[in-house]
Amino acid sequence: MSVSPLVSVEALQQNSGDGEDIRFIDCQASLADHLQGRRDWLSGHLPGAVHLDLEQDLSGTITAETGRHPLPRPEDLEMALGRSGIHPAQPLVAYDNDGGIFAVRCWWLLRWLGHQNVRVLDGGLEAWRVAGGVVETGPVRTEPTTYRGQREAMPSLSTESLQRGLGQQALLLLDARSGERFRGEKEAIDPVAGHIPGAINHPFAHNLDEQGRWRTPAELKTLYQTLIGDWPVNTVVHMCGSGVTACHNLFAMEYAGLGGSALYAGSWSEWIRDPARPVARD
Repeated sequence: MSVSPLVSVEALQQNSGDGEDIRFIDCQASLADHLQGRRDWLSGHLPGAVHLDLEQDLSGTITAETGRHPLPRPEDLEMALGRSGIHPAQPLVAYDNDGGIFAVRCWWLLRWLGHQNVRVLDGGLEAWRVAGGVVETGPVRTEPTTYRGQREAMPSLSTESLQRGLGQQALLLLDARSGERFRGEKEAIDPVAGHIPGAINHPFAHNLDEQGRWRTPAELKTLYQTLIGDWPVNTVVHMCGSGVTACHNLFAMEYAGLGGSALYAGSWSEWIRDPARPVARD
């Protein structure tokens, strides 16, 4: 039986005594301060939650050719999971305190390694607090494991593959950045403003309701079916600024039952590494 990629605080609390050995993964992070995520985790986290750092654990080494958050090497991610005491069969729940934007990156990477039983907590740490959930502080002691996953079990595209697919009009590219960044009106992060020609803008915030919770699968399915039209799901590719919030749209499609779309992990920050690649502003 497949596992829903999203879980509510209420469902976790109702099933807390069923003996399931759930491990929480704290993904709190800040793009402005790379040390803030760990500080926030130490200040308050779900019971027994280990922290996976966006820059150190959930991203690889930046080079002159990569974007700001390249994929980690599978063996490095496996080592991080092992250090955190996680094993491949363990049920996992990832969360953050930013609408899920970092938790879905963790979710995608774990699925990429073939970890099936991993979910994202709807509403994150704030929803847990509001529901009266226990919050712990300080570091968490774990027993290291040896984690071995299945390599690259989720589809991703290199820049070269994306260029070929777009040139052949075989791919539909969805960009999760805000409208003003997509149109090139405002760019405070990357040195070049704009978007990849032919991309469609779908800001990730549209996946959430006014309370910051995920929209229902039915709502998301209607939203994305309208967006992609007749394009098969396996031709849809997600991008953003650096491959993090792109996972938000990909997760939304999976939650809506539209599984099989791919991630362009390099995203805008990798695309613009080569000034010869085209840029659109509109």
